[in-house]
Order: sequence, then C-alpha cells, then structure tokens
Amino acid sequence: MEISEITVEELAKKLKSQDQFILLDVREPSELEQAKITDARLEVVPMSQLGREGTGALSESARSKGAEIYVMCHHGNRSMQVTAWLASQGWTNIHNVSGGIDEFAQKMDPTIGIY
Repeated sequence: MEISEITVEELAKKLKSQDQFILLDVREPSELEQAKITDARLEVVPMSQLGREGTGALSESARSKGAEIYVMCHHGNRSMQVTAWLASQGWTNIHNVSGGIDEFAQKMDPTIGIY
C-alpha cells in the first residue's frame, strides 16, 4: 500500500493557510512538553492510546474517513505506522509528515523545541 507523505515545508504552508484539516500528533504526553506545534487544528492522540482504544480514540471529526489528516510524531516512524493503519481502515485523505516534529523544528521553526 502506498502511503501519502508530505514534507515539513508543505506542512508549514498548510499551517499558514486557513484550510480545514487535522494535524494528528501521535506522540506521548511527555514528548509534547518538549516540543509542540501550537495550532487550533492540532489534535493529540498518543499512539499508545490508539493501540488501546482503536479508532474510538480519535475525535469525532477525525473519525470521518474523508477528513484531511496529517499525522506527525517525533521522526516520522510512528506516524507512518498510524497513517498506514488508518489507510487500511478506510481513511482516504491521510498523510504522514515525513521527518516529524524534529525535522519541522530544525528546518521551519526551532522555537517549538527540539529533543
């Protein structure tokens, strides 16, 4: 299965837009204290919670299988797994953020934190 990915540069453009989408951060709470993007479209659902609760852990808007969702983690590995899993469950507009928040912080906005 082909997994759709976007670069951190593309994500930065999306964040500057008024577009409706969900930025799904699947990192754990302790990681969020170290680096976090502040945006109204950010939703945090740790991968561990998804593992326990399945798609029921997602917000109502994120449960829409046509919702535009960008999945992010620290380096892009966990988010890739979550993106593939949701795609296998029928989500059609889901994209992995390649390089994760680490690459985003290094290339686009170091003020959000690097760990």
